[in-house]
Amino acid sequence: MTDTPVRVRIAPSPTGEPHVGTAYIALFNYLFAKKNNGTFILRIEDTDATRSTPEFETKVLDALKWCGLEWSEGPDIGGPYGPYRQSDRKDIYKPYVEKIVDAGHGFRCFCTSERLTEMREAQRAAGKPPKYDGLCLHLSAEEVTRRVESGEPHVVRMKIPTEGVCSFVDGVYGPVEIPWDAVDMQVLLKADGMPTYHMANVVDDHLMRITHVARGEEWLSSVPKHILLYRYLGLEPPVFMHLSLMRNADKSKLSKRKNPTSISYYSALGYLPEALMNFLGLFFIQIAEGEEMLTMAQLTQHFDPENLSKAGAIFDVQKLDWLNGRWLREGLSEEEFVGRVLAWAMENDRIKEGLRLSQSRISKLGDLPDLAGFLLKADLGLDASSFAKVKTAPEELVEIFKTVQPDLETIIEWNAESVEAELRASSDRMGKKLKVVLAPLFIAISGSSRSLPLFDSMAILGRSVVRQRLKVAGQVVAAMAANAGK
Repeated sequence: MTDTPVRVRIAPSPTGEPHVGTAYIALFNYLFAKKNNGTFILRIEDTDATRSTPEFETKVLDALKWCGLEWSEGPDIGGPYGPYRQSDRKDIYKPYVEKIVDAGHGFRCFCTSERLTEMREAQRAAGKPPKYDGLCLHLSAEEVTRRVESGEPHVVRMKIPTEGVCSFVDGVYGPVEIPWDAVDMQVLLKADGMPTYHMANVVDDHLMRITHVARGEEWLSSVPKHILLYRYLGLEPPVFMHLSLMRNADKSKLSKRKNPTSISYYSALGYLPEALMNFLGLFFIQIAEGEEMLTMAQLTQHFDPENLSKAGAIFDVQKLDWLNGRWLREGLSEEEFVGRVLAWAMENDRIKEGLRLSQSRISKLGDLPDLAGFLLKADLGLDASSFAKVKTAPEELVEIFKTVQPDLETIIEWNAESVEAELRASSDRMGKKLKVVLAPLFIAISGSSRSLPLFDSMAILGRSVVRQRLKVAGQVVAAMAANAGK
């Protein structure tokens, strides 16, 4: 460690439901800052204007706060190196890009998206990795000026050495060498004037005095680009640390297509934030068996960044369940337990909205558990018999679930109206009556053909829970179709 005060950051993109992988990386940075009396910063990287939304930014902040992580600087609380949202920093980056171009380390590229698509397809067809072929690299200064002055759209790309390797020492992997010919001529500034992730990342880390960049190992291959940018700008790079990816039990990458990955899913099912942080924190420490139940303070005490495992961090839901059970039994007093249960039931107005929808549908209060209990269930216990009253053939049910699931993923703002609109559009695209499509979805979401209104129920449950319930139901009807074909 140097005498420079440690400053680390978590820099999520608000383009979807906050992922447990974000919590995993955030926790490492948080513990690293705590261990070194440093500063933990939150920065929102929203350079992808087409996918970033205020709704998802709010979800990111809420999810990380729910996890118990506190930052000293961020978009919600400010700080000496703000703004902490990249879209608010747009004018900061261009002078750095111009400095790179003026020094001969970058160039203006006028290639159209159509030309780039054709180029990549040809490279793939030839068995080569797709990367920019350098067409605009050698344009004369006069031609560049003429085309810029004529208003022709263009981007700015960085130049890459043509031979040799980029050598650096990673805080986890140690000495690393990556050949320069494996590195693409990265776009630094897009045609709309917004920087790309790589350019903004380097400039922001410099201006925010970040000393250590700890992120997932999928970014390891980007280090040469970042080192080169620091070199082109005459700046000192931070220490890079790349953490092993979280994986499923079969070692595949943790993905929402296979398993629930949203922090909101685990919150909705009644996992305690202490248990989730405890579970994730065990990936960063060495601990004896039987001593796994640890508070954040204890995780900080045992945290040892010099002794990290390079093996994949296995997201073992059974171990998380075991830890969560211990926290429920041993980590809470009776009064605290009751308080947590009530707070969980009221989360996102789940009970309030469920009761509102139930009022006109019951004759006595005792009807409530059967009618609205699905809003609180972790597992609906679906099987083939659940769909016995649905008249649609299993093969058609498979088609409905395969179509509806990706269609719902396109919804940006999740509410009853947007869900209804998308399901109506899905029905039209499939050429099916809406009631044919909705009948199996009622079962998938509530476990019953008699329940609360579907669109409202999906809005209350939230995107991540709905995604998982549709996935489970899809697996059930796929098994039904397979059995019917025998």
